[in-house]
Amino acid sequence: MNPIFVGKAVTTPNSGNVVLLPQYGNRHGLVAGATGTGKTVTLMTLAEGFSRLGVPVFLADVKGDVAGLAMPGSSSEKLQSRIAQLGITDYKNEAAPVVFWDLWGKAGHPVRTTVSEMGPTLLGRILELNDTQSGVLDILFKLADDRGLLLLDLADFRALLNLIAEERQDISTSYGLVSTQSIGAIQRALLRLEQEGAQMFFGEPALELADIMRVNYDGRGVVNILAADQLILKPKLYSSFLLWLLSELFETLPEVGDLDKPKLVFVFDEAHLLFNDAPPALQQRIEQVVRLIRSKGVGVYFCSQFPDDIPANVLGQLGNRVQHALRAFTPRDQKAVKTAAETFVSNPDLDVANTIGQLGVGEALTSMLMDKGVPMPVEKTLIAPPRCRMGAITDAERAQVRAGSPVGGKYDTLIDRESASELLARKAQAKAEQAQAPQAQTREQDQASASHGFGDAVKDALFGTNRRQGMIESMAKQTARTVGSQVGRQIMRGLLGGIFGGKR
Repeated sequence: MNPIFVGKAVTTPNSGNVVLLPQYGNRHGLVAGATGTGKTVTLMTLAEGFSRLGVPVFLADVKGDVAGLAMPGSSSEKLQSRIAQLGITDYKNEAAPVVFWDLWGKAGHPVRTTVSEMGPTLLGRILELNDTQSGVLDILFKLADDRGLLLLDLADFRALLNLIAEERQDISTSYGLVSTQSIGAIQRALLRLEQEGAQMFFGEPALELADIMRVNYDGRGVVNILAADQLILKPKLYSSFLLWLLSELFETLPEVGDLDKPKLVFVFDEAHLLFNDAPPALQQRIEQVVRLIRSKGVGVYFCSQFPDDIPANVLGQLGNRVQHALRAFTPRDQKAVKTAAETFVSNPDLDVANTIGQLGVGEALTSMLMDKGVPMPVEKTLIAPPRCRMGAITDAERAQVRAGSPVGGKYDTLIDRESASELLARKAQAKAEQAQAPQAQTREQDQASASHGFGDAVKDALFGTNRRQGMIESMAKQTARTVGSQVGRQIMRGLLGGIFGGKR
């Protein structure tokens, strides 16, 4: 299998080519250097090289120019001069097979994961929670597991927070103390996250790792490019997403040992964001993943301005190194130059510390792993140009690439299935209806009682009771008395009239 041509060593006239051997592509790597010294071009050269070997690549496009991998390059006098200088005989302008991704679904296919898959540790980092608040987050995830509640999106997360607030005393007894202050802090952090548009990142369909490990129909590995020009403005979300993806690869992929080439190459641009303000537990987790993921066939390549942006325990795991120019203008820069010089295998023909400050654009100090995994002595190297376009692409070109993507139909449409928010809302509604049922029954009884009481009152008034006579009886008696009196008077008049008449 042909190695990846990185460039031509120019330390001495007899220096040879610098290549990256495929069997050591999973031994990780570092591309470092000041802004504008050619790091992005080097990343594109490496991505194309792995793709031609049939190795899929995942990398973030922080400035927008990595997207040029999707379009063939154009010839120029300067390019032809560099090709001739490097002695490349099979160079041709061509595009790499590219799939665009975007957390917000604008510049590529949406990238989603579920809240459950993200887990409390990374979610707590995105929300910037302290230790106490992170403890409440642990309780939230445990409660969801115990009650069988699916945490898919941020609506589910908020619904469970509200449940904890409602049942705070019982939950504090069973799981640990939960304060209203911690719940309020998490809710405010969640609101900020939603305002940044992060709700687009949580949901389904969640990203399947097989879809970033594709090989094109011509045998080339697909280059997955994450649009990160806006994402980089939210460094916690950016670094946590990439770390989540790396962790998913580590937990999902099987052990494969040493292969003839990697199964996937993962490029972490602006790597210093991963380690800034990372709590010790998280940093330890990163070190563990980087150290062990090699045996799962994944190569991790960090890209940053200074080598000391990477912790020493991680830096020691990076076997393939490309160091572009560093300008020692400040004490921080001088320290970085010294660190970079000390991390290379020395070359008696090269003053590393002095050369780092004199490198031009497209030049670098390189050290790759040779046979048996031994690092080569550092060499000053002219980096090979990529075959794609070295620059940004238009919106129309991006749309054309996206339209021909093999995964667009799978991820472009959001799926909202029943999860914690819907289940808890339905239970709350049922509880409210159950509480309203006795009240409605009581009102009906009261109305019936009132209606029955009114009827009884009317009946009693009309017909009377055992204790008093009713209106009808009273009227009847009165009528009888009246009639009786009238008849009596008539009889008396008749009798008296007869008597007195007889006397006359």
